[in-house]
Amino acid sequence: MTDTPPAQNQVPRQPARSTPFGVYTRPEHNAISSIEIVAIALSAVWLLASAIFFLMQPPAAPADTSDGGLRFLMTMLVVFLPVGMIWVAATAARASRVMREESRRLQAAIDAIRHAYIAQQQGQSIDGDSSVSRKLDEIAAAARKTESTLAMFQTRRDAAARPAIAAKAPVTEDQPTLALGTQASDLSQPLSHDDFIRALNFPETAEDEEGFAALRKALKDRNASQLVQAAQDILTLLSQDGIYMDDLIPDRARPEVWREFAQGARGRTIAALGGIRDRSSLALTNARMKQDPIFRDAGHHFLRRFDRAFSAFEKEASDAEISALADTRTVRAFMLLGRVAGTFD
Repeated sequence: MTDTPPAQNQVPRQPARSTPFGVYTRPEHNAISSIEIVAIALSAVWLLASAIFFLMQPPAAPADTSDGGLRFLMTMLVVFLPVGMIWVAATAARASRVMREESRRLQAAIDAIRHAYIAQQQGQSIDGDSSVSRKLDEIAAAARKTESTLAMFQTRRDAAARPAIAAKAPVTEDQPTLALGTQASDLSQPLSHDDFIRALNFPETAEDEEGFAALRKALKDRNASQLVQAAQDILTLLSQDGIYMDDLIPDRARPEVWREFAQGARGRTIAALGGIRDRSSLALTNARMKQDPIFRDAGHHFLRRFDRAFSAFEKEASDAEISALADTRTVRAFMLLGRVAGTFD
């Protein structure tokens, strides 16, 4: 026989807490409400009036027995049909009252949830302030980075524009020629393919000395300077819509396709050159091309300059140099504008 544990060690079991009375407690409706009382009264009045009416009628003459059933049916309809209509109206009124009460309970529940949410948010206000401060710091850092990038790009553009003015001077008709009709620009050292490729990619940063040196050499070359200036203009216009060539990752085309383009092929034959697949950039560029005449003129001017410069470059360039050129910012801009202009369709 087992010993029973001491009474003091037994913890009395607490009854489960019931749901507190409030917005979640279903109201108890009386079995008979004022609506039913009114319906009962109207039914009783109607039945009493019907009974008095039929009892006060004088005895009618004997009628044909074939109409007796029809008369009885009509009498029942006259007596009980209004009673049925009274109770239909009473049922509808009771349902309407229940719906109004349920709507009030639902509104009270929503208000309680809203108050609880507000109280919770107020309790977390300290953590929220720290997260907001962190977000503001991130936004400020991004703004400073954007300002520094714009300043670097403006410096790069000014540095490239000044040599461009000097490069245009030798091509005037008033320039004196040397013996046998040779101009001074013809005596300058020809632009190498490496410098041409590096110039079309533009300097990476403000400290990119090799990039700026190649850009200065390209601006001294008549044909290359025209393409560089056209590319610089179109890249500036594209950046106004938030389109940057570094964000675009085009599909690479084989050098043979580029050579076909340089030799005059157009349409589906060179469709692989339209390697830009970014839908947002294509949509923005297409809209800008249709709506902005300045952008449209600059885009077509850039496409013409690129066509001429690349046709001359392809004759002496190797496949590796063509592949390197295809990875520059200028060529990515050509792919984007070429798709919008329908060059590869």
